[in-house]
Amino acid sequence: MKAALKQAFGWHAGPPAWGPAVVAGLGCGLPLLLGLFSGHPGFLWASAGAFQAAQANPLHRFGMLRLLLLTLLGACSAGLGFWSASHPMLSLGLFACYGFLLAWLQRFGTEAGKLGIGLAVCLCLGQGQFGLGSLKNADAVASLFILGGLWVALLAFGLRGLHGLRMWPYMPRFMAVLKVLKRHARRLPEHRWRLHALGCTLGCASAGLIVQLAGLQRGYWLTLALLATLQLEFRGSLVRALQLSMASLAAAVLLIYFGHSLQNPPLMVAIILPLIVFSRAFQAHHYGLFVLQVTVSFVLLAESLSHDWHLAQVRLFNSLIGVVLAMLVALLMHALEQWLTRRAERLKS
Repeated sequence: MKAALKQAFGWHAGPPAWGPAVVAGLGCGLPLLLGLFSGHPGFLWASAGAFQAAQANPLHRFGMLRLLLLTLLGACSAGLGFWSASHPMLSLGLFACYGFLLAWLQRFGTEAGKLGIGLAVCLCLGQGQFGLGSLKNADAVASLFILGGLWVALLAFGLRGLHGLRMWPYMPRFMAVLKVLKRHARRLPEHRWRLHALGCTLGCASAGLIVQLAGLQRGYWLTLALLATLQLEFRGSLVRALQLSMASLAAAVLLIYFGHSLQNPPLMVAIILPLIVFSRAFQAHHYGLFVLQVTVSFVLLAESLSHDWHLAQVRLFNSLIGVVLAMLVALLMHALEQWLTRRAERLKS
C-alpha cells in the first residue's frame, strides 16, 4: 500500500509545464480542426505527429534536438507500420524488432525508455489505421506525420523566442552522453535484461502477427494493451504483470465507454484538446504512468474523428486479446526464469 501511494503521488515532481502544454494544444488543435472541416483522414496523422513532437520540452537543452528526433523517428515508425500491415512476415519481423528496441532502450533509463514507447506506439497506430481511410501510401502517412511535427517545431521556436533563448541551443558532447548511458546500462544484470528483451520481442511479434492474420479492425487496441505491460522494472513479477494488464483493460473500457457515449467528433475534439493540454502540463516522470498517459492520448487522437463508435465490441475484443497475450508472455517468462534459476543452482551444487 505504501508503494502504491508513493507511485500515485509521484506523478509529477516539478511545477506544471504550461509553455509546452500550450504548444501541444495548439499543435494538435489545428490538424484536428482541419480534419473536422475537411473530413480528410490525413489530418489525424498530422495531429499524431504534433503530439509526438510535443513530448519534448523546447526550453530544455536537449529539447529541440529531441523534438526533431521524435518527429523523424516517429514518422518512420508510423510509415513502416502502415507499410507492413498487408504482409504477415513483415508485421512479424518489424514488431519483433521494435519489441527488442523497446527493451534495449529501457535498459538505458527512463528517458530512453520513453523514446522507445513513443516509437512503438507510432508503429502500432500505423498498422492499426491501415485500410480505415482513403490513404493507401505509407510515404503519405510519414509525410503528414512530419508536417504535424514541423508545425510544433515552429511553435517551439516561438516559445524559445518568448523566453529570450537561442533559437537552437548549444549541443552537448555526445561522447559524454554515451558514457553516461553506458554506465547506466551496466547497473542492470545481463541475464535480467536478456529475459526482458526476449519477452518484449515475443510479445510484440505475436501481437503484430495476430492483428495482420486476423484482419482486426483498429488493431492498435490489441497492441497498445500489450505494450502497457512491457516494463523492465516489473519483469519477473506475475502479480505486477496482472495488475498492469487489469489497469490496461480498465483504461480501454473507460475509453470505449467515453467514445460510445459521445459518438460526436466535434464534441470529442472539444474534450480531447483540453485533456492533451493538461496531460502535457502534468507529464508523468514515472515511466509506467508516462506509458499510460501517452497510450491513452494517442488512442484519443486516433479515434477523435471516428464515426464507428457503435462497434464498441470490436475495440473491447481487441483489448481483451492484448491482455490475454500479455499474461501468456508474463507466464512464459516467469517459467523460463524459474527454470534458469534451478539450472544455475544445480550447476553450483
